[in-house]
Amino acid sequence: MNQNRVGQRRGGLRLWVLLLFAGYAVWYWVSNRSIDPVTGEPVVIDKNISTEQEKSLGLQAYQQVLRQEQPLPANAPVSRQVRGIAERLIASIPQVTDALAAEHGLQANHIEKSFDWAVTVLQSDQVNAFCLPGGKIAVYTGLLPVAQNPDAIAVVMGHEIAHALLRHGAQRMTRGKLEQLGQVAGAASGMDSGTLQSVMSAYGYGSALPYARKQEVQADELGLMLAASACFDPQASVPLWQRMDQTSAGNAPPEFASTHPSAGSRIQDLQHLMPKALAYRAKFCGEAATAGGMR
Repeated sequence: MNQNRVGQRRGGLRLWVLLLFAGYAVWYWVSNRSIDPVTGEPVVIDKNISTEQEKSLGLQAYQQVLRQEQPLPANAPVSRQVRGIAERLIASIPQVTDALAAEHGLQANHIEKSFDWAVTVLQSDQVNAFCLPGGKIAVYTGLLPVAQNPDAIAVVMGHEIAHALLRHGAQRMTRGKLEQLGQVAGAASGMDSGTLQSVMSAYGYGSALPYARKQEVQADELGLMLAASACFDPQASVPLWQRMDQTSAGNAPPEFASTHPSAGSRIQDLQHLMPKALAYRAKFCGEAATAGGMR
């Protein structure tokens, strides 16, 4: 009888612990929730994470990459080409974000005004590129033969710039805090490690991975509009992802187990966005797009 009462008390205590943590998580989520003007979708970014903190973290990561990798000289032909593409994309940011925000009846926050842009080409076989918070951009030489042309390079760089503009890093940091809170709550409630691991694994497949894929989709759309508005051909995005798929040689994980959409899903989404991208190109690139003069 006594053992039953002790068990009941422990069970009640565990429930209260979970309820308290759940209540705090809900409060944290609601108090840090806002609407992103560019996507028109709700986002949760911890208000204590400032854009200046993001820039500082981005700069630290960038400097570390430069120490570990082999940057090409700034005056190398490929460096000048990539820098020129970046400059056109950056110049298109205000008009594109204003137009996308207007579609949702909102005003763009123009976070790019605080960025300290820098562009570096890294000698590496990696088929990759990135843009860190604060505007630090790097393109790996391994991407160039797969991209094949400036239009495709612009699509990739536009996508990476979009991640920084949409503050996806700060969103992931905020979500990480909530995930840590959930783990602490599970441990404090007496949940055994095996059960906790199973719960977090289910959370990953059911929430964390779809969330990451959603960010990729958002970056694809904004990046495509940036490239189109900068007078690059958005139609280059489809053959680009066909080549990217061939490069992976079937080694990519299935979409449900990945942080990124599959190449097939990406191509389908890009084809759906193509009329809008071409309209942006015609609107913001004007006669140059029609004449094919700025390629």
